[in-house]
Amino acid sequence: MEKISDTQLYSQIQARDRAALEQLYDRYERILFSFLVKMTADRELAEEALQEVFIKLWKGTGVFDEGKGTFSSWLFTMTRNTALDLLRKRKQAAVPLEEAGELVNGDASVIEEVEWQEKRKQIEAAVLKLSAEQREMIQLFYFKGYTHETIAEMSGVPLGTVKSRIRLALGKLKKSLHHLQERGAAHEESGL
Repeated sequence: MEKISDTQLYSQIQARDRAALEQLYDRYERILFSFLVKMTADRELAEEALQEVFIKLWKGTGVFDEGKGTFSSWLFTMTRNTALDLLRKRKQAAVPLEEAGELVNGDASVIEEVEWQEKRKQIEAAVLKLSAEQREMIQLFYFKGYTHETIAEMSGVPLGTVKSRIRLALGKLKKSLHHLQERGAAHEESGL
């Protein structure tokens, strides 16, 4: 069974599907809570902010635009902004607001992990678009570390064919991933 994407769940939430909200919550609750605790240094405030984020999702506050970037980046931005709003309301920030912004930007390990997961999904999707022969060659050469010669022997395919399939597969992967990078660069230039 194919996993439902974040954007599909988001669309279902917009249509008032509680099960979709629960599924998205299960998908992001731990990583967002960890992010919030690190940002606010206050577990209670982190819990409140997390709850507020999912209430905003349910009520449709803020609109995700797939053309401007990934859902996870948008969700983290909304989470950060929600926490900063709650910190301002309390006026007893455990971390001064200026430092909170630096903490989010300076220690980006959580965000980097989410972004790596997004990139990994994109790479996997790009590899799945390859022909079966090219996919096999890429897996044997890059993921299992076999030499061209060993792959030719194992598969009973001439050495030149092995090299050609790998070269063609890399060209397709590069083109597919380049398109995704351009979309990401456009996202960064828009300031989101």
